[in-house]
Amino acid sequence: MRERTTRWPSIPLAEWQDTRDTLHLYTQIVGKVRMTNTPLINHWWNVTLYTTARGLTTSLMPHPTGPSFQMDFDFVASRLEVTTVEGDRRSLTLEPRSVADFYARVMHLLADLRVPTRIWPMPVEIAGAVPFPEDRVHAAYDAAPVARFWSALAEMDHVFTTFRGRFLGKASPVHLFWGGFDLAATRFSGRPAPRYPHGAPNCGPQVMAEAYSHEVSSCGYWPGDVGEEGAFYSYAYPEPPGFRSARVQPEGTSWDDDLAEFVLPYELVRTAPDPDAFLLAFLQSTYEAAANSARWDRASLERRG
Repeated sequence: MRERTTRWPSIPLAEWQDTRDTLHLYTQIVGKVRMTNTPLINHWWNVTLYTTARGLTTSLMPHPTGPSFQMDFDFVASRLEVTTVEGDRRSLTLEPRSVADFYARVMHLLADLRVPTRIWPMPVEIAGAVPFPEDRVHAAYDAAPVARFWSALAEMDHVFTTFRGRFLGKASPVHLFWGGFDLAATRFSGRPAPRYPHGAPNCGPQVMAEAYSHEVSSCGYWPGDVGEEGAFYSYAYPEPPGFRSARVQPEGTSWDDDLAEFVLPYELVRTAPDPDAFLLAFLQSTYEAAANSARWDRASLERRG
């Protein structure tokens, strides 16, 4: 039976770092399957995963020669499920297994379901990454912290969706980018942006150029090294003058010079008397700092009342 989770559970990185790193690579394999089978949507929105009542999903994907299908991480039953619209289904247990083995088994499942998919087997946005078929180092999988991580994502998704509803302009879905392994939501001013000057490991320049083709205020959560349980972030591209020095809420928010973004430790949110309101304050305050600094047309972009 899956360990019971609570709203806004504790997810200290020290307790699941090896599992996190393995799961990150698992999601990259599944995410690349989605990227291969779906047409490009602005800012790579066609590659992301979405939070579900049991884990993460690709949502329904077309296939060039076979039936449409989807792939679901079920963190309740600890399985990866692959299902076609013809009713065929295959699954793979999520347990300690190497990335190389996971990759080989996923490719076999897809072929067995008549939706074979060839992906570039190189992780992205990870320095020093090893190709999936050769990675026998990352093999940890502990279901309990994964379930807590998913439970936290479900709470975040709710708050991010509430925040997204306040905006009338172009806005992304609330989705998980498997490159950085972060849950994110992005708002757009409608104005084009200068070409993004930075890159990421194993990502060609066209990747970031597409991602940041237009002016953004973006927020999200990354289960990384910022804080013991990861951190929420908020940034603007291009960074407008005065943004980093703006006064923002809530208490505990700080500017990170290395990341060039505002950060708020996850544990401050989960231990707040009202975590949802605490996180919403961070999202709203940092967005306003970006929009005001960049002189967005807030009157036409935001929902009133």
